[in-house]
Amino acid sequence: MASYLWRKYADYLYSKWEKTILWDMVDPYRRPKSFTPLVSLYVLAFYTGVIGSAITEQLYKEKYWEDHPGEVVPIMRPKFYKGPWKILKGDVPPPGQ
Repeated sequence: MASYLWRKYADYLYSKWEKTILWDMVDPYRRPKSFTPLVSLYVLAFYTGVIGSAITEQLYKEKYWEDHPGEVVPIMRPKFYKGPWKILKGDVPPPGQ
């Protein structure tokens, strides 16, 4: 049984080597891969983020207007950035909001 398994393993390695040689010969003549799926995925991800942030900001404004009707809505703090940031015009909201 052991010799049978060694023979099968050797056949597997040899056929694997043959396939590698064959595809190495064919590879230079193969058409280059397209970047279209990758680019479309990046564009889709970008616009998903843009739409998500617009919805988040609109919900923030509506919630603020419910609590403080008629007031100017302060700039929303970044959700995922905890470092220092400055605003050129306007008030900085407190860190808890």
